[in-house]
Amino acid sequence: MNQKTAILIFANSAEKEVERKSFLSTDVISALNTQTLKTVEKSGITYFHISEKQQVGTSFGERFSNAIEGIFDKGFKNVITIGNDTPHLKAQHLVDTLHRLEKNDLVLGPSKDGGFYLMGIKKTHFNKETFIELPWQTNRLHKKIVNIATSKNLEIRFLELLNDIDSKEDIQFIIDSFKAIPLSILQLLQKLFFTIKIAFFQEEFSILNTSFFRNFNKGSPLIFA
Repeated sequence: MNQKTAILIFANSAEKEVERKSFLSTDVISALNTQTLKTVEKSGITYFHISEKQQVGTSFGERFSNAIEGIFDKGFKNVITIGNDTPHLKAQHLVDTLHRLEKNDLVLGPSKDGGFYLMGIKKTHFNKETFIELPWQTNRLHKKIVNIATSKNLEIRFLELLNDIDSKEDIQFIIDSFKAIPLSILQLLQKLFFTIKIAFFQEEFSILNTSFFRNFNKGSPLIFA
């Protein structure tokens, strides 16, 4: 296997991640972490998992950039970065990126929220200061990276568009998708989605119920025939 390229799994533990994505459960995030590791191991590419325990920096941009730099400092010429929240990610996406980096400067797997679920980049095109200043965790990220790469005449290849899990709505989208995901994760997402729906309807009922009695108390007595 190509020893010039390494995968960076930039993903926090379930306990840490649920602080940011409170709509998820630790069970779901743990399952996603496990599935991500299985997918990476299946690709056969050398990988490093950088969780919150190894991350250095105050902002996301700093922590992510430092992690990428750390992989390059180990002697690798290319880095493929992924997270843990893309259930449809396959080993083939990683292998395809490995091969495409042989002829292209940058490989991006765009996500539906305007970011990316995968990025393959060469050391020669990695500028830490520029990376830190990118609009991380916004819907402008993908467009900004493409604009910068285009201005530098870099060759970009795109993978298929996938959905990562950044909101409650993403859960339903992934469940309804025709793309295959492991049954264990699908079942956990279905269970979580059902729980979210129940909580939503209970909240709506409570609001309507409270509103009814509030309005009733403000008006004349209700007379039952």
